[in-house]
Amino acid sequence: MLLTRNMEPLLEVLLGLILVAASSAQNNCTCASNKWTVYAQNGPENCTCMLVGSSHKVDCSMLTPKCLLMKAEMMFLKEKCFQGHPHGLLDIHGIYSPDCEDSGIFKARQCNQADACWCVNTPGIRITEKVDKSLRCDELVKTSWIYIQLKHKKKSGAWDAAHVANALKQLFEGRYKLHPKYIAAIKYSPLIQIDLKQHDSGTSNCDVDTADVACYFEKDIKDDSIFHSNSTLTISVNGDALDIERIYYMDEKPSLFSLNQQAGEVIAVVIVVMLAAGLGITVLVILGLWCTIRER
Repeated sequence: MLLTRNMEPLLEVLLGLILVAASSAQNNCTCASNKWTVYAQNGPENCTCMLVGSSHKVDCSMLTPKCLLMKAEMMFLKEKCFQGHPHGLLDIHGIYSPDCEDSGIFKARQCNQADACWCVNTPGIRITEKVDKSLRCDELVKTSWIYIQLKHKKKSGAWDAAHVANALKQLFEGRYKLHPKYIAAIKYSPLIQIDLKQHDSGTSNCDVDTADVACYFEKDIKDDSIFHSNSTLTISVNGDALDIERIYYMDEKPSLFSLNQQAGEVIAVVIVVMLAAGLGITVLVILGLWCTIRER
């Protein structure tokens, strides 16, 4: 009995050390490239990061595909902003809960809770009209060219174009792990223009997708970083900050919107022109009659 009582303090100390070690391992189990993850502890020094709301494993050494990021973000939005409104996030301003392939890319066809379906490109942007579930999307249209345009705050003089290009090149290669061969051009005159080009030929499984890079970059600019540190990104050249203006997506194939819709828009324009022309003729006739009456 005496031996057991003497060992109780020792057992308490050992238990405390175990809890401290477990807590330390838990704190180290973070995904630097994705804040929307949870961990599964596989051992004292080993853990697996899973995407929140799913069982999808995340490779924290790379950027997470945009489709998975959107899916995780929608989980947070539904829980925090739209409680009691299950249909509040049905494709509003391009935001929707996407269907992803096992690889993390978007499925070619996306549908919402209202059973409206559409086709998308690799960044998940809608490229067709919304129809019912009979819609077929034969392939995921590759966005091979992403055009980014930046503008900077007002300053007394212009920057050196080479310094601008070097600062942005280091950002994309270092922070987003983008291979330099995909940075086609960086121009400054006076807007800053960045061309990212990535065709299917010449890419490998280790290469980060430019659509994912654009997603991370846009989130960083809007102070909503996907990185776990969630630190505010400041892009600067010689101490002056840059502000993003917009991001353009250029596809290898044109959008597949219905010709009927386009024809309807053209017809509407023609009708407006004809009405305006008719109104102009009517005004001229009235003016002519008025002048004739006055002359008499």
